[in-house]
Amino acid sequence: MRFKVNISECMTEGVHTLDVGDSALAAAKLLKEKEVGSIIITDGGDAVGILTERDIIYKIVAAGQDAKKVKLKDVMSSPLKAISTSNTVQDAALAMKENKIKRLPVLDKSGKLVGIVSEGDLLRVYPGIVDIMAESPHMRGMGETD
Repeated sequence: MRFKVNISECMTEGVHTLDVGDSALAAAKLLKEKEVGSIIITDGGDAVGILTERDIIYKIVAAGQDAKKVKLKDVMSSPLKAISTSNTVQDAALAMKENKIKRLPVLDKSGKLVGIVSEGDLLRVYPGIVDIMAESPHMRGMGETD
């Protein structure tokens, strides 16, 4: 089954970013303020990693770290897995399944960050994508915020 829906039709634009040198506390505050589940981490303007709510809980809070002192470069997930604006919804679903992730930054042809897509975004655009996602055990808990 092949889906021809372009990823740009379901991505969220206006992605929130912080620099690798920023603190985990700054990231937690931004996540709360913007009511989002992830932030893209940049270095010199280039997207190099991602930090999720789950990263903050597991890598900082549960580890007893001081969020004011922890730098994002030390807790972000990197290298960044991303998808291009020329890709389809199916491409995104397969990339999420293969990489066991729930969010994918979207880059334009020049490599500039232009959006982000989550598994929820994919399901809203094309409910049939459930078949692909259901094959992956880590996606069975969909509906959880991560």
